[in-house]
Order: sequence, then C-alpha cells, then structure tokens
Amino acid sequence: MRTRTRPGPARLVPALIAVLAVFAASACTTAIPGKPVSQGAVVSRDDPGGTGGVDPSFVENTDGGEIDRLAATVITDVRSYWTQQFPDAFGKEYEDLKGGYYSVDTADAGSKAPPCTKDAIDVEGNAFYCPTADSIAWDRAALLPVLRDRFGEAAVMLVLAHEMGHAVQNRTGAGATERKADPRKFPTILIEAMADCYAGAFVRWVADGKAEHLSIAKDRLDTALESLISFRDPVGTDQTDRGAHGDAFDRVSAFQDGYEQGIKLCSGMTVDNRTFTLTDFTTADDQARGGNVTFDQVVGSITPSLEEYFGAEVARVGKQWTKPALHTTQDTADCDAKKQGPVAYCRSANAVEFDAGAELRGIHADIGDYATGTLLTSRYAMAALAAVGKPLEGPDAQTSVMCLSGAFTGSLFSATKVYLSPGDLDEAVQVSLDYDYAARDVTGAAPSAGFDRVRAFREGFTKGAQQCGLA
Repeated sequence: MRTRTRPGPARLVPALIAVLAVFAASACTTAIPGKPVSQGAVVSRDDPGGTGGVDPSFVENTDGGEIDRLAATVITDVRSYWTQQFPDAFGKEYEDLKGGYYSVDTADAGSKAPPCTKDAIDVEGNAFYCPTADSIAWDRAALLPVLRDRFGEAAVMLVLAHEMGHAVQNRTGAGATERKADPRKFPTILIEAMADCYAGAFVRWVADGKAEHLSIAKDRLDTALESLISFRDPVGTDQTDRGAHGDAFDRVSAFQDGYEQGIKLCSGMTVDNRTFTLTDFTTADDQARGGNVTFDQVVGSITPSLEEYFGAEVARVGKQWTKPALHTTQDTADCDAKKQGPVAYCRSANAVEFDAGAELRGIHADIGDYATGTLLTSRYAMAALAAVGKPLEGPDAQTSVMCLSGAFTGSLFSATKVYLSPGDLDEAVQVSLDYDYAARDVTGAAPSAGFDRVRAFREGFTKGAQQCGLA
C-alpha cells in the first residue's frame, strides 16, 4: 500500500510466494514453503483398509505408489469429465491425450525424462502439459507429495485439472499454434486463467457428486484455494511477462468463475473481456518496501479515503453519513460486548475500535499491510450499513461488509492504480480466506467458508458498491 495522505488503500498459513516459469509452453513450476494445514482426502474409499484410487498402470514410468494412484485417480475423473462435457461445449468429441501421462521421480538422476525435457531433473517441482507431444507430466517426488502434505489431496486435483485444461485449449483454438501466431491475443496470463477456470468447472462437477472416484465438500474448497494461490506470481511481476500466471486475485477469480459459471465462460475469456490485477511496481520506493508500509502507518494512510468513499456511497442513496470515531486500543476490540476480532464497529457509539495489539500486528507481519487495511475497511463498511439503516447482523450483513470492502478496494484499483501496491490484492484475498474477521457482523458471526468470503469481496471489487446492499 502506498504511503499517502489519501491512499488508495487464526492464522492458517503464511502467504506463499512461488516463482512460476513457462516450461514447454504450459509448465507450472513452484517451490512450496509453509506448514501443513490439511491432509484431507478427495479420493473416495469404499474399503477403509484398502489403498483406494485407480490403478496407475496407464501412467508411463509409474512406481505404482500412492502418489501415482492419486494422480491416476484425478486424471481418470478429469478424462471422464471432458468426455462428457466437451461435445456440448465445443460441438465435437473429446480426444484423449495422444502422448499420454508421465510420472517422474526427480529424486532419481537415472529416471527417464518425459517429452519436452532432456533430463528428469528438468521436471523438478513441475506439473506441465507439453503441447508438441500432447502429454502431461508431473514430479512425483518434489511436487505432488508436497502439495498433498501441505494442502491435502485437493491440491493435487487442482494442479492436474489445470494441466488438463491446457490440453483442452490445444483442442479448441487456444493452443500453442494459435498462441505462437498471435501472442497478443493469447498472452500467457490469459491462457493460465482459462486453465484455472476449467479446473474450477471440473471441481464443481466433483463437488456436485458426479465424479466416480473423487469427492470434495464445499467447506473443503478453502484448502484448495490455499493451494492455488501458492502458485501466484511474485509480487511486482508485470502481467505482460512471458511467464505471468496472475496474482492471487486473478487466479482465485478464474477458478471461482469456472466453479460458478462453467465451461462457456472459461472458453470465452479474451484479453478484451478479462481484467487482470497483476501489476508491477511503479516507484523504486514502493519496490524497496515490497509494497508494504509499517503497521503504524496503515491507519493514517487509509482512513481519509475510507471516510471519503463511504461518505459518497451513503450520500448516493440519500442518507446522511457521519464518519465513525476511530479509537486505538491495546486489547481485543469488544464493541457492544460482541466479539468482532481485532477491528470492530461499535454501533452504540458509531466508532471503530482498532486493536494495536499482538494479533493484528502478527497478521500484518505474516500477510502484509493490506490485510490490516482490509479488516479496517470492513468495519467502515459496517458503519455505512448503519448509516443507511440496514441490519448489522445476519447473513446479508456479513455478505455486504465483504462486498463493500471489495468495492472500496476496487475503487482504489480503478483510480489509475495510484493507491494500491502490487501484492495488496493478494493480501486481501489471503486475509479473507484465512480469517473470518472482515466478514463478521456486529454479533461476531460470519460465513464459515473462506470461499464465500472471497466471492463476496470479488463481487464488490468487480461490480461496485451498488451490488452490496446499501440501497
């Protein structure tokens, strides 16, 4: 977040930053730090004592172990999905990959290299689609087991569904040949968004209970999104970079759009109808700070814009805005005897209590300055709901404060991107996914699924405050 008089602008895992590169046109390379948060299964096991999953003998170079059984299970259900859905979506039958599927043990220097590589080590940390060979390969030593241990089996499902999405592109006019002929029409960031979207459409099919071998409940989608945003681009990457895959907001947006709206939206993505939020640094000072200001600078930087923005939105619906008083405390904010977290709106006093204690400072240090900014924004959003006479408790209030937080953030982004720093939207997504504080109503209740909290934030960001229930 920029330091300006008028800026623009628990704990599950720290923000995860991965370096992504284009490899054989569609590789997804990453190092995956962090602590394990989930080891949940997505493979249905009718025999609790059995190994579960699909026989991986159709996979080249497989060792027949549990990682390849998981990968083979995902691939089997993704193939079934596209066999069923492809004809209606694209008017022709789906053709399976001609080059097949490859498991690579990158811990073994003598392991056979898959297509598009010279050595097995070239695949380290990778899962990728090779368009020239029409094949998919994955690292069974240093990628899939790490993803499984960090985020559960759902992470493996997302990664392989994403790579299958690239294979679909190669069959529908958005493949390597088309990209080479007109790279401006098919920049990498668009191609990656489409693949994320296709993965989201597949996961919805699984969540709806239509897959033969896989299953995932909606409340498990949070760990899936955690794994997805671990593959976001490093802060400051320009969206025109050859290897750009998108920031956390771009990637989650594409996945959720596919999950909620399906294949048609995914296949119809273009550079003209898709807005990407990945940006590079515009000043040396902002880059030197990594896009962050100190905890003590956040409140003074963001409150003038919050007061102005919500005052204008309240006036837009014909109501009177009185800016809330801002009180800083050293104890957990506890307005009206109801717990809202480290930042709270006190309706009886029309005040925002900002706890400057250890928890909020920890969130700021772990995620970034706009995590703090997002929590503060949500309480000003609550003040706006109070000003127009809307209920401050219940599901509608919870959705509205998240939506309004997104709308305010969107106003900063659209203001020639002067106020937001690269990484701020990543921080907003991460804090909304990891914590329910920003969505809490005055009673302390909030949607339990981070998936829903992020979706409401995105609704406001993309469509503005008019979608957020103020009128």
